[in-house]
Amino acid sequence: MLDAHKQGRSEFRWNRDEGRGNTRQDEPKLTSSTFALTGDSAHNHAVVYWSGQNSSVILILTKLYDFHIGSVTESTLWRSTDYGSTYERMNDKVGSKTVLSYLYVCPSNKRKIMVLTDPEFESSVLISTDEGASYQKYRLNFYVLSLLFHPTEEDWALAYSHDQKLYSSVDFGRKWQLIHEHVTPNRFYWSVTGLDREPDLVHMEAHTPDGNVQYVTCRAQMCTEANRNYPFPGYIDISSLVVQDDYIFIQVGLSRLPYRDLHIVSTDEKQVFAAVQEWNQNDTYNLYLSDTRGIYFTLAMENVKTTRGIGGNQMLDLYEVAGIKGMLIANKRHDNQVKTYITYNKGRDWRLLQAPASDLEGNDIHCILPFCSLHLQLQMSENPYLSGTISTKNSAPGIIVATGNIGAELSYNNVGMFISSDAGNTWRPIFEEEHNIWFLDKGGALVAVKQPSVPTRHLWVSFDEGRQWTQHSFSSVPLFVDGVLVEAGAENQIMTFFGHFSHRSEWQLIKIDYKSIFSRKCTEEDYQTWHLHNQGEPCVMGQKQIYMKRRPGNYCMLGKDYSRILSAESCICRAHDFECDYGYERGSDGNCKPAFWFNPSTVSRSCSQGQNYFNSTGYRKVVLNNCTKGVKELYTPRKQQCPNRPPKGLLLTTKDGKLTAGLGSNVTFMVHLDELDFGDGTAVSYSNLSWTEEGIKHIYKSAGIFRVTAFAENTLGYDTTTLYLHVTCPVEHVQLLAPFVVIRNKEVNITAVVLPSHSRTVTYFWWLGNNTEPVITLDGSISHTFQSEGMHTITVQVAASNTILQDTKTIAVKEFFKSLLLSFSPNLDEFNPDIPEWRQDVGRVIKKVAEFPEEQLLVAVFPGVPTAAELFLLPYKNQSEGKKKSEEALERVWVSLGEIHEDALNQNLVEFELKPGVRVIVYNTQLTLAPLVDSSPRHSSSAMLMLLSVVFLGLAVFLIYKFKRSISHKIQRKRAVNGLICGFSASDLIC
Repeated sequence: MLDAHKQGRSEFRWNRDEGRGNTRQDEPKLTSSTFALTGDSAHNHAVVYWSGQNSSVILILTKLYDFHIGSVTESTLWRSTDYGSTYERMNDKVGSKTVLSYLYVCPSNKRKIMVLTDPEFESSVLISTDEGASYQKYRLNFYVLSLLFHPTEEDWALAYSHDQKLYSSVDFGRKWQLIHEHVTPNRFYWSVTGLDREPDLVHMEAHTPDGNVQYVTCRAQMCTEANRNYPFPGYIDISSLVVQDDYIFIQVGLSRLPYRDLHIVSTDEKQVFAAVQEWNQNDTYNLYLSDTRGIYFTLAMENVKTTRGIGGNQMLDLYEVAGIKGMLIANKRHDNQVKTYITYNKGRDWRLLQAPASDLEGNDIHCILPFCSLHLQLQMSENPYLSGTISTKNSAPGIIVATGNIGAELSYNNVGMFISSDAGNTWRPIFEEEHNIWFLDKGGALVAVKQPSVPTRHLWVSFDEGRQWTQHSFSSVPLFVDGVLVEAGAENQIMTFFGHFSHRSEWQLIKIDYKSIFSRKCTEEDYQTWHLHNQGEPCVMGQKQIYMKRRPGNYCMLGKDYSRILSAESCICRAHDFECDYGYERGSDGNCKPAFWFNPSTVSRSCSQGQNYFNSTGYRKVVLNNCTKGVKELYTPRKQQCPNRPPKGLLLTTKDGKLTAGLGSNVTFMVHLDELDFGDGTAVSYSNLSWTEEGIKHIYKSAGIFRVTAFAENTLGYDTTTLYLHVTCPVEHVQLLAPFVVIRNKEVNITAVVLPSHSRTVTYFWWLGNNTEPVITLDGSISHTFQSEGMHTITVQVAASNTILQDTKTIAVKEFFKSLLLSFSPNLDEFNPDIPEWRQDVGRVIKKVAEFPEEQLLVAVFPGVPTAAELFLLPYKNQSEGKKKSEEALERVWVSLGEIHEDALNQNLVEFELKPGVRVIVYNTQLTLAPLVDSSPRHSSSAMLMLLSVVFLGLAVFLIYKFKRSISHKIQRKRAVNGLICGFSASDLIC
């Protein structure tokens, strides 16, 4: 698939003498045809797809992408059935007003195609099962950001939405099912064939509600919470999950690790290449290679250069040469200079590249190693149908074409094109300007075209590995080449050039049949042998390899049955076939010695008594090296019995890495152990257990902080490790209990009652008075002394698990006060809603009917049942008469008021009607008036009644009777008090 962008360019004056190369006098003419995508001149983006596999169908989607609004506003779908000679506009097949955004082709059945609409207009998918000849449209209830097809099941696909949700389909996009929410972009994978038991298993990286990231697996159509698995016990770093070949990688950030970044470079050939950026590196990485298990890594090269791509991503300057295993090229920074190095044994040994002996004019080049060498640019093209700065191919082993320069270091000025036809041992210049290079006829021929920044109508072809080039015309007008599709059909020698004549013209498609440049099909006499070597050393990766090559100057076609490898013979093992093992470094004498941090006598914790392990000699064979005998026995790790030793390094964690758990939840502990004590009276013992893969599960039936202990023991000793687990349950209710009136400068107790009750797992935050910072406690009670008179607000917040609840109370602080306790007939309790608003309204009405200054009277109705209240008589705010006189005045008022209240209450004259037929009587709880209370030692504190329980919620309608203070009106009191009728509703109290 080709993803091309049309760029605005200034007009270019084409020179007829462009390019350099030798041209045959009898130059064969290329057969070409041009097709213009008429009407698409404004379209600035195109996607081209050619399946190959003997298919003649080519699909092209052109789009007008508006960068101001960030979406596609126009699109056209084109289809060719004759290898690109002609194209049919398909808009009427998908809907004339449908705006398409992207095209996907199923990799396991390339006749099946999905085309997505632009979500700004509609969210739909168009499905074709006949290579785009016809389509069916299906509506989606989400916007697709990307698609991932299953590698073998042609109808299975994953879709990632704009809102980070992952969906699956098993009928090629007709129906979709949600798999998981909050999935990290580009961090979801299908099952690994041959490794995962279920082919529909999905690996993904998902975010938890608290912002952490987990590695999750589940089956595509059965991904409920109960069916999800968490293979790694804990959280991982964001965007670190990689599922590639036989390996699964996650990254866990630990503060003690000294690296800044890590990337998996490749996982092929049963070995992992990892690029690690250390704490002191900015634009370089260190390259590490693993053993075959991908566990133990050794340093292969330090300070490998990186290049920042168009999208801002850093790309490592490391190139794996196709066709020859173990051969790599890398750019390394050393002493502020970047140089190019090559290795033939997977990074064990590196050397500089020998510069060409002469230039294009035949002049000698004086470049002496190590002061001068050839340096190559190693950037892969972000457009898959442009070759990039370096090109190799599996079917053409030994041929390397790259952009580079000659000198002391890598430079991006005065560059040219260079080629090696003997696997990097020697190099030759081929062009003074940058070109894109493609391999034709299974690498038997090379084609070169100038970079797309320059329009051209010529291409160059070489049949002798770049020694000579013939020029061919493919267009009568110079073309800006945006991409080339080469050799998609195995039976047809066809290239398709894709570009435009100017930034104002339509897209141009030029089909080129290059069969005519071959005179015949190759025979046995047209081939010669070539021996792979490393500066004359015939043994490369432990074997001697002989290849077949076409003789230079023979213009014959190799054909589809051509095979280059003639023979491969194993070599006798020598020292350079082995690299330093994990924990060892190569010394100045070339031998591998233990690193300062490594103890060779250390044996893996997994090595149990009675088992065997391999004791390293400090060396390990280079992965995929095929040498035999020789020093192999000397360097191979030796099999030994695991030593008897006491347990050491016992580990204990929860599976999710958390130290908290909800009450009643199933907590999974991951341990290396013999016995586990859960801390709540339960213990589990195991014998001969080294690792429990699924973990050990336990359910806690009460909240609290539990000490979980793992214990391992054998005849030589024991080891133990402990973690403290907080088992919590959410707070459902908090009630702040505090006196309504307190004495200044006298300590008072304040309590927060939490339901359900918690033990040591609740944190209390207290805001007392005007304090801006809370007092934090683990106890539900606190003592406080108020220093000033007035109304003070107390607030408590209770935090447990992920829940925080709050309650607030207002306290009156006075020098002294009087109080009277009230109770009510029991029938009131049945209708008490036990809500603060109801209590406040009742207290406010009592204050109004008491015919006493409102600022000196405080009525508090207690929570819960039985319903009770307290009346507080407070001193005047103006204390100018002195404390003694104020006390005396308050005493006289209280006696007078008390007589009236007591008389009325004792005669059951204070009552109200709750509802028709239900009357409630108010009683005086105390037989005598409460004494005067103040901060003086001779007075006692106020008796406070606080009764709490659960009450039936309801609404009430009641009457409050006005008290009459005049004794002469006692006989008429009962009739008079009936004059005040108050009605209570859910919102207010109306009198």
